[in-house]
Amino acid sequence: MSVNLPTHFVQQYSTNIALLLQQKGSKLRNAVMTGSHVGKQASPVDQFGSVEMQPVTGHYNPMSRVDAATDRRWVFPSDFDLPQLIDAFDKLRLITDPSSVYVQNAVMAAGRQFDKLIAAAFIGTAKTGEAGGTSTNFTAANEVDVAVGGANSKLNVAKIKAVKELMMSKHIDFDTEEAYIGITAADHASLLNEIQVISSDFNGGMPVLQSGMISSFLGFRFIHCEQLETSLAGTNEVTLPVWVKSGMYLGLWDDVQNSVSQRNDLQGEPWQIYTKMTAGATRLEENKVFAIESYRA
Repeated sequence: MSVNLPTHFVQQYSTNIALLLQQKGSKLRNAVMTGSHVGKQASPVDQFGSVEMQPVTGHYNPMSRVDAATDRRWVFPSDFDLPQLIDAFDKLRLITDPSSVYVQNAVMAAGRQFDKLIAAAFIGTAKTGEAGGTSTNFTAANEVDVAVGGANSKLNVAKIKAVKELMMSKHIDFDTEEAYIGITAADHASLLNEIQVISSDFNGGMPVLQSGMISSFLGFRFIHCEQLETSLAGTNEVTLPVWVKSGMYLGLWDDVQNSVSQRNDLQGEPWQIYTKMTAGATRLEENKVFAIESYRA
């Protein structure tokens, strides 16, 4: 063997491109109502309050009038974009073309932005009134305290039972409504310690765990969204949203749009992957959105 042969050694480079770990798109969008809009603001629903029957106290009395309370809920758009550039000179030196991966990355980021909007709207200030001039706060009485089921406790069976009792007392019909609880990894781990959740003996013999994940319990579907860990973080606790689909709304002025173009105005004429969206979120009705406080050290 020639001692000069090592000069012909080669280096092999990967022809694969991998996205780093991240939340891949929206977890919450399919669990809320959606609609398309134009204009500076939009009203997804006009609301009418309940009315009650009146007793008849005599004969031939004049009829009075009963007026149902009315309101209007509003949603306001916010604009977001994500410009990414690929240098044309750098692209000549690459084995792989990263353009499609840039697009995938941007679409995932847009999905996470939808979740940020929805998460903020769970307990944020909603706008009501004829033109959206009235601020309506989240109903504090719809929240299950962090100490339910044990001091300094995360999500547990006692809290799920308590929030279901609250919802039923507000006339939520679990036979017709899709009910959800947003959870994080910490709360899922806490539920794995609850025998009533993971044992089929307590669930009509039906299997509860699917590939090691708890998907539902007591009529609620669990949605794992780590975005909640930061979006709804408080002092030593995280607010876990509990809602029915008809109680939350995502308004779309412009759904996720992607374009790939060459920037002739920049040196090297790089390729630009441009992603944009315009959307807003709101609660549709106070008594269709609840919360559970989960402890964090």
